[in-house]
Amino acid sequence: MGTEIESVAVLGGGTMGAGIAGHLARAGLQVSLADASLELAERARERLIERTRGHVRAGLLADEALHRTEAVAPAPGIEAAVEGADLVIEAVPEDPELKAGILGRASRAASPGAIVASNTSSLPIAGLAAAVEHPARFLGVHWFNPPEWTPGIEVIAGPDTDRATVERAVGFLVAVGKRPAEVGDRAGFVSNRLQMALLREAMAIVEEGQATREGVDEVVRSTFGFRLPFFGPFQIADMAGLDTYLSVFETLEREVGAEFAPPAALRELVDAGRHGAKAGAGFAEWSDDDRAALLLERDRRYAALGALLEER
Repeated sequence: MGTEIESVAVLGGGTMGAGIAGHLARAGLQVSLADASLELAERARERLIERTRGHVRAGLLADEALHRTEAVAPAPGIEAAVEGADLVIEAVPEDPELKAGILGRASRAASPGAIVASNTSSLPIAGLAAAVEHPARFLGVHWFNPPEWTPGIEVIAGPDTDRATVERAVGFLVAVGKRPAEVGDRAGFVSNRLQMALLREAMAIVEEGQATREGVDEVVRSTFGFRLPFFGPFQIADMAGLDTYLSVFETLEREVGAEFAPPAALRELVDAGRHGAKAGAGFAEWSDDDRAALLLERDRRYAALGALLEER
């Protein structure tokens, strides 16, 4: 694989843990899977195999994927699973005490050179690190559901995590076909802080009677959400125009509430004439060639996605 990590222990046989185990097995790694008991680990493996069989039947995976998934080894317990593993991934429910107990046992039993990681979606790594022996080799790796198909993974260093640990983890994730991004250690990280803000506003819109749930879903899916597979919020704002965004913030602040007050940094950019790609500078710098290439690529991607959605 071009990485020194060859064996992985996944602790937790739910949707996320089993999915991670399956993806890594299909990437050619030796994978052990543990749950609260050997029986539960075996059941998790069987569910994973059946799910993979369905993906093969649907043409999403090649036949070889099923054989590799079948190589996932159920373990009789945490200590047996982590013995000799180069990487340990804890993937149990979002209960701090449960995670701390699992991580403590795993880190005591793991080899000194093993990376120990938590697949937490919101819990700060600094708090979990207190339970880990040798926290320099501990970090967060937030996979997303479904783990087989979602490419992005948040990588979160704790206060004691060695840079070498982060670099090993990032290199490994790239080698198994993922798109890792290192983010800061704050509750919810980046993805869930943004997702929860969106859901909070979506629920407020429904409660106020401005739209139905179905209406909100359709607006998100077919308007700004249509752009998100290709561009992030800063790129989208630069393409739309920061002066336009500032005006929208001002309207929302006046008509909806003070929570929509324009960010000071956005106002500073607009006041400095950095109105986005059309002005040659916004959050980023844009040459005429860069802007023309971006807009053409944007239109090509949007047209392709629109055609795909029409197939539905």
